[in-house]
Amino acid sequence: MPFPLTVEQKQTAFWLAVWAAFFFLLVTLGPVLTPFLAAAIFAYALNPGVDRLDRLRFGRRITMPRALSVLIVVTLFFAAITMLVLIVVPVLQKEIPLLQAQIPAFLAKANDVLAPKLQELGVKVRLDSAGIKQLASEQMAASGDAIWSAVLNSARVGGTAVLGWIATVVLIPVVLFYLLLDWHAMLARIAGCVPRRYIAATMGMAQEVDVLLAQYLRGQLLVMLVLAVYYSVALAIAGFDVALPVGIITGLLVFIPYLGFGLGLVLALISAVLQFSDWSGLIAVAIIYGCGQVLEGFFLTPRLVGERIGLNPLAVIFALLAFGQLFGFVGVLLALPASAVLMVAFKHLRRHYLSSSFYNA
Repeated sequence: MPFPLTVEQKQTAFWLAVWAAFFFLLVTLGPVLTPFLAAAIFAYALNPGVDRLDRLRFGRRITMPRALSVLIVVTLFFAAITMLVLIVVPVLQKEIPLLQAQIPAFLAKANDVLAPKLQELGVKVRLDSAGIKQLASEQMAASGDAIWSAVLNSARVGGTAVLGWIATVVLIPVVLFYLLLDWHAMLARIAGCVPRRYIAATMGMAQEVDVLLAQYLRGQLLVMLVLAVYYSVALAIAGFDVALPVGIITGLLVFIPYLGFGLGLVLALISAVLQFSDWSGLIAVAIIYGCGQVLEGFFLTPRLVGERIGLNPLAVIFALLAFGQLFGFVGVLLALPASAVLMVAFKHLRRHYLSSSFYNA
C-alpha cells in the first residue's frame, strides 16, 4: 500500500511541475525570446553605468533621475554601435568592388589548378566565369520549374526572416530601456519568489555568479579591443586592402568562441587569395592569425578574463550548439556566460552530492 503524501510533498510536487512547464514554455518560445534575451544581456552589462549616474549629486539634495540615467547610457551604447557600423560599412563599400573585380582572376587560377584533376576523375567542367555561367544555364534549363519554386519559397522564408530581424532590432532598445529602469525592483521580485529556506544559498550563488560574469564581461571587452587593433594593424602592415574591416570583425567576434576566429580567418584567407598572385598573402595570414591565437590564448584571456571561467573546449562547443539550437543567434552569444553560470551551479550540486548520505552510505 503506497504511503500518502504529506501537504508539503504535494506542494513541492506542484511547484516543481509549474517550474518544469515554465521552462518548457521558454524553450518552445526560444525564437520569440531573442530580443528579450539580448536586451537582458545588455542590461546586465550596462546597469553598473546606470547605477554610477544615479549616485551623482547636483548640490546636496538633487540627484539624477533613474529614467534620465537609463536614457543617457542607452543612447551612448547605441551611438557607439552606430559609430562602429559607420566605420566598417564605408570601407566595405569601397573594397567590395575591388574584390568583385578580382573574382575572374581567382576563378581562372582555380580552373588551372583544379580542372585537370577533375578531368582525371571523369568530371569535365570549367571553373572560370564562362564555364560557371554555362553550367548554371544548363541547370536552370533542366530544372527551371524546381528552381522557380525554390526561389519563391526562399523569398517567403527570407521575407519572414527580414521582418523578424527588423522586429528584433526595434524591440531591443525598448526592452532594454524598461529593464534598466526597473532592474533592481525586478531582481528584488525574483528574490522574493525564492522559498525562504533556500534564500541564503540562492543569494550566495547569485553573488558568486555576478562576480564571475562581471569579470568575464570586463575582460572580454578588453580582449576584443586589443585583438581588433592587433589584427587591423598587422593586416595593414602586410599590405591587405581590407585590413580595417577584417581586423575589426575578427577582433569583435572573438566573444563567440571558435566561430568568431574562424569567420575572421576565412575572410582574411579570401582576401589573400583575391589580392595576392603568389603565396605571400596566405603565409601572412597564417603568421598573423597564428600569433593572434597565441596572444589571445596564452596572454590576453588568462590575464584579462581569468582562468576561473576556463571551460573544457568540448563543453564550449556543446554549449554553442545547444544554446544556438534553443535561442538562435542570441543563444550563441549567451553560450559562454551561461556555461559559466551552469558551472557554478554544478559545483554546488557536486559538493552537496558528495556530502549527502546517498553518496556516503
